Amino acid sequence: MLVAAGGFGTRMQSEIPKQFLLLAGTPVIVHTINAFSNAWKNPEFIVVLPEEEMARWEKIRKKFLKKASIHIIKGGATRFHSVKNGLKMIKENGIVAVQDACRPFVTEKLLTRCLATAMDKGNAIPAIDLQDSIREIMKDGSRYLNRNRYKVIQTPQCFKVEVLKNSYRQTFSEEFTDDASVAEAAGVKINLVDGDQINFKITTKHDLVIAERLIGNSFGNMSN
Repeated sequence: MLVAAGGFGTRMQSEIPKQFLLLAGTPVIVHTINAFSNAWKNPEFIVVLPEEEMARWEKIRKKFLKKASIHIIKGGATRFHSVKNGLKMIKENGIVAVQDACRPFVTEKLLTRCLATAMDKGNAIPAIDLQDSIREIMKDGSRYLNRNRYKVIQTPQCFKVEVLKNSYRQTFSEEFTDDASVAEAAGVKINLVDGDQINFKITTKHDLVIAERLIGNSFGNMSN
């Protein structure tokens, strides 16, 4: 598993990167890693981090993640470059799951679904339906769009290792916002699987408040 934790989370407006903020007394990234450890047998972790956050990470690892098999590597200028750096550490074939560090509520059922589809079809990208009406912004105003034609994309995005490595040999493009967009540009057919509404990414302070409530209440009862 490759944990994308190279960002600084500017939208959180916090001096501490959001992946290291406490959620019920434990850093967000620890919740995310533990979710995989609880669902998959003996997972190997590659955590991509900002170079200046290595010391903070080491304290977290020693306190919360002593038993997990974790390798770390320096992140890059963008998510694309960070994931590319992480992929260099994978020497064997198999399935790699790329997960946002700030998605701590990924469920065992979703992980199992993604893994099975990736093994069968080469990749698996979790996606959920849009819940709200949407409009496209145009130069002279906006226009209605049919939300049934669109999906919200989540992580973990799972690929056969050789497929994702080959995809990341491309030159960076601003359109590469996730692994699926990178692979698609390399000619890979993307396979969507049912995601989970609870598998949201903690991006703002509001998200962190919601996450605290889920941890303290009925997270287990809300997952699919």
